[in-house]
Amino acid sequence: MEATGRSVLRSAIHGQRRFVAGAAALAAGHQGCEALVPVIIGVVIDTAVSSGSLPRLLTWLGILAVIFLVLSLAYRFAERNAQRAGEQAAHELRLKLTRRVLDPHGGADGLPGALVNIATGDVKRVGDMVAAVPYAFAALTALTVSSVVLLTSSIPLGLLILLGTPPVLWLTHLAGRPLERRSHHEQERAAEASGVAADLVAGLRVLKGIGAERAAVQRYRRTSRRSLNAAVRAARAHGLHNGAVMAVTGVFLALIALIGAHLALAGSITVGELVAAVGLAQFLPTPFHMITYVSSEHARARASAERVAEVLEAGPAVTPGAARLPAEPVGELHFAGVSHGPLRAVELRVEPGELLGVACDDPAAAKALLELVCRDADPEQGRVMVDGVPIDGLALSELRRAVLVAEHDADLFEVSVLDNVVVDAARSDAASRAIQAATVDLVAETLPDGLHTVLAERGSSLSGGQRQRVALARALAADPPVLVLHDPTTAVDPVTEAAIASGIAELRKSRTTVVVTTSPTLLAAADRVVFVRDGAIAGCGSHSDLASDPDYRAVVFS
Repeated sequence: MEATGRSVLRSAIHGQRRFVAGAAALAAGHQGCEALVPVIIGVVIDTAVSSGSLPRLLTWLGILAVIFLVLSLAYRFAERNAQRAGEQAAHELRLKLTRRVLDPHGGADGLPGALVNIATGDVKRVGDMVAAVPYAFAALTALTVSSVVLLTSSIPLGLLILLGTPPVLWLTHLAGRPLERRSHHEQERAAEASGVAADLVAGLRVLKGIGAERAAVQRYRRTSRRSLNAAVRAARAHGLHNGAVMAVTGVFLALIALIGAHLALAGSITVGELVAAVGLAQFLPTPFHMITYVSSEHARARASAERVAEVLEAGPAVTPGAARLPAEPVGELHFAGVSHGPLRAVELRVEPGELLGVACDDPAAAKALLELVCRDADPEQGRVMVDGVPIDGLALSELRRAVLVAEHDADLFEVSVLDNVVVDAARSDAASRAIQAATVDLVAETLPDGLHTVLAERGSSLSGGQRQRVALARALAADPPVLVLHDPTTAVDPVTEAAIASGIAELRKSRTTVVVTTSPTLLAAADRVVFVRDGAIAGCGSHSDLASDPDYRAVVFS
């Protein structure tokens, strides 16, 4: 079923229907008892004035005490159930978003900070709306009980509430539309600010390295200012909405009080009924406040639900197939006339066990190659094949089993260095060789607990070169049939890079390896180098053979 804002809200409420229904019943009981309090007080007064019977008076006082006990307990447990429904609905919706964002088929793109904002702020608003639903039933119950009570004592007052409530509710709905629009814009700007902030924090070291802190601050300041302006406009709309609703309900309540006073003066109702009418007039702002609250939460939640639905409904970037590879893939990789982004009619075959270097004059071309191999996208023309099987026909689990693409900016986890490398305890020997090939053993010598040193978040306790070496060791330890490395040594010194180049060549000599890089050290260690210029293959041979090409020299040796 297509995800829309309305369906997201409906699903959130339906998923918590047991708690919502329980909270609605208890809240309705609370408000019903609240509405009965002035009525019972009126009966007590009439009993005391007209009959003077002490037993009857005590009986009605006892009934009043019971009503107070019931309404107190009902409110307590109604609030508990409502909050549980709201928190649980938000949690389940957050899990849905997380599963969609992490779906291996892709498609849910956006800045990480923006997605986090949707999964926190927007989801919280949906949860708040779910928690508010029971109070809509409570408000309607209070209005119904009040109108029925007033109808029994005065038909004009009862009809006034019954006939006046629907227009009041309609006007509150109209007042909520501007708030919904402003709230949607506010959340969009907040998500943009969160995304920019997360992006800048992630690239802080790079910004400091190129001296771009001032430009980064100015960019965030502009984004933050737009977010602030949107928040102010949304707050203004929220205040106008509440003010408009309170004005409408205030006029309605004043009308009820005036008619009630006129009837009392005319002798149409008793003293007790007058007290009950006045008490109900004083009580009626409570259900109308509830209606204002629910209307406001609904308007804000609808805007947030639309943003949640956009992520949930985002189509997959790729459609998986069902084909399977042999139990032990050979490791042949073939680009057959591939055109994608800047790439034009690329024809390239990587033989099993070959160490291939790929040098691109355009970083976008390198990125396009990686997207195709890991199937973040499908080519516009041509096909990419593994062992003769087109990867668009493979199940993604099969592709991941055969091909591993190690991105340039791989993340590390808040565990030990060794745990970051060893992805499978059964491959401890492979991990040990990978640690040596990536020279992580030399990194460990500088750490307080060696390989057992626990890293900070995202590996920030290591230098850039050390993080690269740990990430490279993890990729090598996985020992896939086809390994694609993207600039694995850009932050490593030349001596260490030479050791890593020979380590990769030695460790992967029976496995297919593609290194997408412009590093002359890594390219020199490759069995063969392919030079991609202007999106097409412009040369193929050894590193020393291609070094005579001035364009190749400009890219690799600059």
